[in-house]
Amino acid sequence: MAGPFHYGGQAVIEGVMIRGQKAVSIAVRRPDGELTLHTQPLGTIYTGRVREVPLLRGVLTLAETLILGIRSLIYSANISLGEDEQQITPGMVWGMLAFALTFAVAIFFVLPLLLTSWLDAYISSSILSNAVEGVIRLGLFLIYLKAIGLLPDIRRLFAYHGAEHKTINAYEDGAAMEANAVRKYSTSHARCGTAFMLIVFVIAFIVFALLGRPPLWLRIASRIVLIPVIAGIGYELMRFSAAHMGNALVRAIYAPSLALQALTTGEPDEGQLEVALYALRGAVDADAAEARGATRTEEMVNDSPSPEGLWSPEATEKPQ
Repeated sequence: MAGPFHYGGQAVIEGVMIRGQKAVSIAVRRPDGELTLHTQPLGTIYTGRVREVPLLRGVLTLAETLILGIRSLIYSANISLGEDEQQITPGMVWGMLAFALTFAVAIFFVLPLLLTSWLDAYISSSILSNAVEGVIRLGLFLIYLKAIGLLPDIRRLFAYHGAEHKTINAYEDGAAMEANAVRKYSTSHARCGTAFMLIVFVIAFIVFALLGRPPLWLRIASRIVLIPVIAGIGYELMRFSAAHMGNALVRAIYAPSLALQALTTGEPDEGQLEVALYALRGAVDADAAEARGATRTEEMVNDSPSPEGLWSPEATEKPQ
């Protein structure tokens, strides 16, 4: 039996994307200060029963996050620059997806291994060799986050990330969905992708350590082909941790993952909170319309009033 649905999302350029149960909602602020809300139903690949299969759902969620994230970034870039919406072709999505995956695998999995291989002549233990590789991997990740965080545009993106977390935290706590009520909540969240990456790095160390120290070509191949397995295990651990954050031991173990989010979130201003609230409202309203059997979901949501008024999660019909 499926558990309750949890909303989530990501920051985009001058906006926030929220992934609902049946629809995705993107709120973006235009150059003139007005908000634009775009919602669209999710395909069956995002909502089918296969997503309930342990381990496999983690791989599907990772793929979904990349695909929806890239599409949302393309859309938000066009809107935030005041340009007419461009056609998002499959070629654009797959091209950017291939680049993102290649960059991530090369920098955070293959490069640490190559750097460690130069030190292997001085390391007798395979476990120690894998530990060194893991430390290098984490170090590169931290340097990368710190470096991009120096860019003003990225810092603004991180503030929208913080707004998304605050809004989801407030919604799950049953708070009124208004900026003043949401502002007090944390910018970290247990289901954040940044936390997921730290979990993946820990699992990668364990998995690769079990493989020992085979020839370099085989080690490189293992760093690539085992990523889906590691992602699947990491997703299950993140789900378990998020569901048991009331346990003191789980909170203590998970604390580094929450602390790491300080590098990828910032304190949002009221306007950014407003955007995140608008995106969440779009997703919730779309799911409620779907639950009622309504059609033309996007038009119904886009005609919703400004988010400046109060609304409460208890007052909104939520899908079961």
